[in-house]
Amino acid sequence: MVDTPIRIGILGAGAMGTTHAAAYAGLPDVSVVGVFARDPARARAAAALCKAEPFTDAEALIRHSGIDAIDVCLPSAIHGDFVVAALNAGKHVFCETPLALQLDEARRMRDAARRGDRLLQVGLLMRALGAYRHIKDVAASGVHGKLLSVTTWRLGSYLHPDAPDHKAHYSEPSIELMTFDFDFLQWLMGPPNRLSASAVRTDQRAPGEISALLSYDDGRHATVLASGLMPPGFAFTAGFRALFDRATFEHQAVFDRIPPTTGFTIVEGKDPARSIPLPGQNPYEVELQRFVDCIRGRADPGLCDADRAIEALVLSTATRRSLEQARSVEIV
Repeated sequence: MVDTPIRIGILGAGAMGTTHAAAYAGLPDVSVVGVFARDPARARAAAALCKAEPFTDAEALIRHSGIDAIDVCLPSAIHGDFVVAALNAGKHVFCETPLALQLDEARRMRDAARRGDRLLQVGLLMRALGAYRHIKDVAASGVHGKLLSVTTWRLGSYLHPDAPDHKAHYSEPSIELMTFDFDFLQWLMGPPNRLSASAVRTDQRAPGEISALLSYDDGRHATVLASGLMPPGFAFTAGFRALFDRATFEHQAVFDRIPPTTGFTIVEGKDPARSIPLPGQNPYEVELQRFVDCIRGRADPGLCDADRAIEALVLSTATRRSLEQARSVEIV
């Protein structure tokens, strides 16, 4: 028996909306009905990638009777109204990260999903990346002993007006960058009990590069570094180091090309570092296929539920609170 295609509408035709349109085009049993952008040319270009209709009216796409789900790839500051409108229209929703800039707005979206008995899945991309999934599996197996500490980094230049990745609607690093790694750490290590942050500030006194130390009651710790102040010629770089009792793993991705240059290694005892092969999967296809599978009831929606994004946003909020108060804060 052949499944009826899940019918998708995409809101946004920028870099992420275009990425999602291309990813859906590679998935079986999925049909993108329409792609919205205020700019008709951008809507047409993204829609062409997945053989969809371009829309310049977001409400018309949300209320389209031939759509099962809405994929929101708009700026985070305006996610709320579009997500809630789609949920209220009876659609399942996939929303890009950051889900929201404020906790109350994220909770408003989550509550709308619960009231309407609809899925609200979030693009927690690290959970779809091979190296991050590998560390999660290794930690669960105990094969290398206890996980002792994790250090993550996410280094970009987006706060410079002349940087190639600059966008006026991007928020400061505790939201724009650290959210991804906070989610990874919550998934891997559970919630910390305290957080302490420090920052280098921009000329406007906003946080530009932030370091956060997460402390756990059992002695484990994690460090999260995020920067928007690297020179504009510096290729965006993200990675992690995970220290176990008997091994250390390190992963780094340098976005100097498409796909990025990546390395993933393990060091055990006195042996030199050796590479760990990873499947060549497109992580956007992985996470969007999972969204489709959740709609069909074939996957656990808890993995990327809105509550997971809210848990990460709690840590972003704690980071801002620590910076404002110049002290460590309890995670509540």
